[in-house]
Amino acid sequence: MLGSAVSTGYPFLDIFLTILIVFAWVVYIWVAIVVLSDVFRRDDLSGWGKAGWTIVVVVLEWLGVLAYLVLNHRGMTERRDKGHRAAQAQFDAAVRSAAGSGGPAGEIERAKALLDNGTITADEFEQIKAKALGGDRTAVGVTS
Repeated sequence: MLGSAVSTGYPFLDIFLTILIVFAWVVYIWVAIVVLSDVFRRDDLSGWGKAGWTIVVVVLEWLGVLAYLVLNHRGMTERRDKGHRAAQAQFDAAVRSAAGSGGPAGEIERAKALLDNGTITADEFEQIKAKALGGDRTAVGVTS
């Protein structure tokens, strides 16, 4: 009685086969997304070329994806690397702009250059320096 309650009509190999099929479809969808994103990122393909590759990937499934990978593997790497470099350059520029003028040291350095050029006086330099350091040091009689 216990044996009949435990047995099922779905043998282990059927479960294993189902898992393999699901896994294969997940891999196909992932690779198809990578291929289609590369197709639509390309500048050297016309609209008809992009439509053609899309139809091949969708209709022929695995064969279409593999054909694209075989025929365009080198270009995919170059385009991906170019995109990564552009994104890194954009990030670096954003960090540099967010970093601003270099903080108090940068302000003091620019003020010192103005002082050396004779554009500002020593008192003006001290005021800029005090402001950059976070307080008006000349107001309390402290000078450097």
